Amino acid sequence: MEAFTQPIETSRLILRRITHDDWKNLASMLQDNDVMYAYEHAFSDNEVTQWLDRQLLRYEKEDGLGLLMSFRKSDGVPVGQCGLTYQQIRGRSVPEIGYLLRKEFWHQGYATEAAAAVRDYAFNTLGFPRVYSIIRDNNLPSQAVALRLGMEVVDEIVKHYYNMDMRHLCYAVDRNRGA
Repeated sequence: MEAFTQPIETSRLILRRITHDDWKNLASMLQDNDVMYAYEHAFSDNEVTQWLDRQLLRYEKEDGLGLLMSFRKSDGVPVGQCGLTYQQIRGRSVPEIGYLLRKEFWHQGYATEAAAAVRDYAFNTLGFPRVYSIIRDNNLPSQAVALRLGMEVVDEIVKHYYNMDMRHLCYAVDRNRGA
């Protein structure tokens, strides 16, 4: 079953597949040093294009998973991105909820609202029994979102990125606990 063919709506947000037209919206987040602190660098134009292309490629795969652009319903302003991708934990491919918001929308509940909608979609529409969030150990706000989703730490891993080893906490929640 292909995922995310229709937008997901919450009380304040609409989440839909990313398109080529979203490059500028993505750049507004991915090129912000504050937003990208867990990645240790803001992205170049080329890295934004690679990020966008990677999302489009994910949609085209059989599973159809990927990150979604999140827009405020009230005025259509892009808030950030949130979605479901497959990530690796110790050689296992797991469905991971990821989220990233423009800085001006931090601490307003948008990340939790979007991630809860994606969690519920993963459980109720796609039938996943468990979902994960893999979060850098220094990213306390994202860890707080995971906890609000009913997740708990189930593992720790080290990812090598941007010539650095980065410790990540692996959060998870089962269908019967989170929705």
